[in-house]
Amino acid sequence: MESHLEKQNGDVLQKSFKEMISTLPKENRWGFLEDYYQYQGFWISPSFLQGALSAQQQFQAQPTDVILCSSLRTGTAWLKSLTFATITRTLYNDSPTPLLSKLPHDVVPFMEFKLAQFSTNRHLGIPLLATHLPYSFLPRSIIDSGCKIIYICRDPKDTFVSLYHFIARHCKSQNAQPIQLDEAFELFYEGVSPYGPYWDHVLGYWKASLEHPDKLMFLKYEELVEDTVLYLKKTAEFMGYPFSSEEQQQGVPENIVQLCSFDNLSGLEVNKTGKHCRGQGNWEMENNIFFRKGKVGDWKNYLTTEMAQRLDQRTLQKLSGSGLSL
Repeated sequence: MESHLEKQNGDVLQKSFKEMISTLPKENRWGFLEDYYQYQGFWISPSFLQGALSAQQQFQAQPTDVILCSSLRTGTAWLKSLTFATITRTLYNDSPTPLLSKLPHDVVPFMEFKLAQFSTNRHLGIPLLATHLPYSFLPRSIIDSGCKIIYICRDPKDTFVSLYHFIARHCKSQNAQPIQLDEAFELFYEGVSPYGPYWDHVLGYWKASLEHPDKLMFLKYEELVEDTVLYLKKTAEFMGYPFSSEEQQQGVPENIVQLCSFDNLSGLEVNKTGKHCRGQGNWEMENNIFFRKGKVGDWKNYLTTEMAQRLDQRTLQKLSGSGLSL
């Protein structure tokens, strides 16, 4: 039971948080049921911002932790599945992996929301935690502890198209009117999108990976699609869970890739009919919203040549001098 003092402290924190966000620029042209606020250069919802600030104060990383980082719609669920299946490959020899009965987001919790679940997982020997936060928002203990960080990014054109459809489907499920694609495109182009500007999010992790390549692994969705087994082996090695030569001969990496494939995960009953954040109001979502196509280059079916060229130019401009290409 929550003590009177804890409730009092919580009320004070809630009041100071509301006062703080009331001073921030806000935006709501994507059709969300809540405003997004610009905090330290990034657009973020109040729920996630409050979770981020709480994690900054409370989360104590350990050197064995593995933090999965990404912006929205860049391969988060896939990365969660691959890393979870890799780390737990000996835990579930005699029983089905939770990936067959739970959404990947319910298997690997988000730092902004479910730190208690992570503590339980960590005790079970599953030190995986995820976040959509920009690098500059990460709790200090993650940097200081020397734990491993894996970041995944994606071609901005495919990221935008996937983000647009994700938000449109969520809006419809909440009986809200989604905005038109061309209007959403202009917002994304200007950097006004969840956890945006997208390029700034990517660059924060890219620069950190150059400074600490032994601690931060930088992945591209397109490369993971092209040779999933190769990058799974690299990821396993990086996390400290390398595949033995015997496991490789037995085809363990290939089996994990098959288990976590888009076709397999999207076809599971839980991911077709289940719900994520059940009972949590605006955040309740159909699990199938997280599985659309998983294809590289799907943007060609939605963006005009002019839109694609504009986004490519913006990407070149934003990444200029960084050594990164998307």
